[in-house]
Amino acid sequence: MSGLPGARTCPGPGEASDLKSPLGAKFREPLTETRFQQLFGDAEQEPELLAEPRWSRLWRRRASACSGPGAWRLLLARLPPLRWLPHYRWRAWLLGDAVAGLTVGIVHVPQGMAFALLTSVPPVFGLYTSFFPVLIYTLLGTGRHLSTGTFAVLSLMTGSAVERLVPEPLSGNLSGIEREQLDAQRLGMFALQLGVLATFLSEPVVKALTSGAALHVLVSQLPSLLGVPLPRQIGCFALFKTLAAVLTALPSSSPAELTISALSLALLVPVKELNVRFRDRLPTPIPGEIAMVLLASVLCFTSSLDTRYNVQIVGLLPGGFPQPLLPSLAELPRILADSLPMALVTFAVSASLASIYADKYSYTIDSNQELLAHGVSNLVSSLFSCFPNSATLATTSLLVDAGGNTQLAGLFSCMVVLSVLLWLGPLFYYLPKAVLACINISSMRQMFFQMRELPQLWRISRVDFAVWTVTWVAVVTLSVDLGLAVGVVFSMMTVVCRTQRVQCLALGLAEGTELYRPLRESHKLLQVPGLCILSYPAPLYFGTRGQFRRVLEWHLGLGEGSKEAPKTGGPPDAAAEPVRVVVLDCGGVTFADAAGAREVVQLASRCQDAGIHLLLAQCNASVLGTLTQAGLLDRVTPEQLFELSGPKTCTVWV
Repeated sequence: MSGLPGARTCPGPGEASDLKSPLGAKFREPLTETRFQQLFGDAEQEPELLAEPRWSRLWRRRASACSGPGAWRLLLARLPPLRWLPHYRWRAWLLGDAVAGLTVGIVHVPQGMAFALLTSVPPVFGLYTSFFPVLIYTLLGTGRHLSTGTFAVLSLMTGSAVERLVPEPLSGNLSGIEREQLDAQRLGMFALQLGVLATFLSEPVVKALTSGAALHVLVSQLPSLLGVPLPRQIGCFALFKTLAAVLTALPSSSPAELTISALSLALLVPVKELNVRFRDRLPTPIPGEIAMVLLASVLCFTSSLDTRYNVQIVGLLPGGFPQPLLPSLAELPRILADSLPMALVTFAVSASLASIYADKYSYTIDSNQELLAHGVSNLVSSLFSCFPNSATLATTSLLVDAGGNTQLAGLFSCMVVLSVLLWLGPLFYYLPKAVLACINISSMRQMFFQMRELPQLWRISRVDFAVWTVTWVAVVTLSVDLGLAVGVVFSMMTVVCRTQRVQCLALGLAEGTELYRPLRESHKLLQVPGLCILSYPAPLYFGTRGQFRRVLEWHLGLGEGSKEAPKTGGPPDAAAEPVRVVVLDCGGVTFADAAGAREVVQLASRCQDAGIHLLLAQCNASVLGTLTQAGLLDRVTPEQLFELSGPKTCTVWV
């Protein structure tokens, strides 16, 4: 292929290259993509693979899965215990899993009942949510150290939806049957969960969401702490409405419940701090919640606080398992808007926790299987009066600190909750609800302390700091659901803005190598007169097509505004020789849409009219297919589409 005027003709495949560099470097012969495949790749099998229709390849995969070995592989993939249980180290791991599971189960009992209050359902539903989802995740999950169950943020979001869709009558006087029907209607609304969109939740969004939701939890529990019966506020500015209502009703607060709350927090908060500070020295964390529950129950029973001072208690917990109840799909349109953000939070929090501990203990997580595990867990458990659940940081870290090694710890946790459901439920009859509110508040400790990471986040990334701040302010001032939507939209806007701020780099040949580096990095780079090598490290879509056009016009001397645009790199005399050949490195172009593809086609047409030879390098298959469909091959020949063998390592010379 001809190159610049006066340049030597490149040698053929069988000839030795006598191309000499002024820097003494030795270069390979110029290779087209076809020639490269002939020398280094299998040029005969690739067209056959590409020629096979997509439906045929999918059919072959499905057919192989229907065979005996294929069915066994599918079963192994969908039931992780079949993979890890045969390799279980019984002597080394069983004791740790048993202790960790029993410890987490003891915590699940009071926390489950406490988080049920956030969900506006009876406390026993929290025990159901601490049993069925944990059992299902043990069978389907791939996170060895993940602890699932009730989660305060999800409970708060669920409670807001429940109060809005199925409000309790203002009179509050319901018969037993009416109360059961109301609770069943409230719990039958969350059977469908969607988690496929959880990838749009970045880490700053998730942390700001949980930190802001912790403040909502704190404020929502103030009426229970003070013994003030107030209706639950929902919608925008609910936090401020609740604060105003609490301040107004403060003179009518109950001294007995206020005393119980103060004593409970005085015990729970120091115990939480001791467990964190001395986690390496304690054999197992101190079970402050269960101790507080037992002490408060005994105190309320012996002093008759429920009858003498009208202290609100848990009451009778129904024994056994609930009857399976199929939710009415007629409610689906009403709950879809509420289920979507809950599903996003469920999978985002669970997947991030699973990845953190998988990296820490050197094993892998199957994201698709995790999505299936959490989806099935929420779907099946919703039939047994369970509200939405996910993995939680508090119980997961507790499980790890207590010596948990595998998913088997979940079975021991289920045994503790099962014993309460079957036999020990009457022991919690006199448990004051104010104690459950204190457990809710004390469990928010880690979420509140996430704000301490803001100075470090400011130093690492100002953009992520802005995402965190905007999300937190939106969650606190509006609501958890709307704050999540604001955070996701703002986070995606920052991604779009970043793609529009990239720089198109002019590359030069590094001395004595075949590496092409940005010209602005070093003065010891060779720039062949008349040859311009550009790297565009951003997707090419409708939002970046304008910037792409302006930068290329300036570098190539095309258009009226080419000399007014700012310079992006290169020596001062780079424009002394007119550009005759341009190599556009498309390795950073991850995708291109129709608008971006048409921009490249127009660039090729303008280069052809200006006598500039355009070469495209390192286009991935998706980008190349989009450019081809847009009519690029009508402007350039297939020989003008080349490969780069590595980062800025060119195998093509003209």
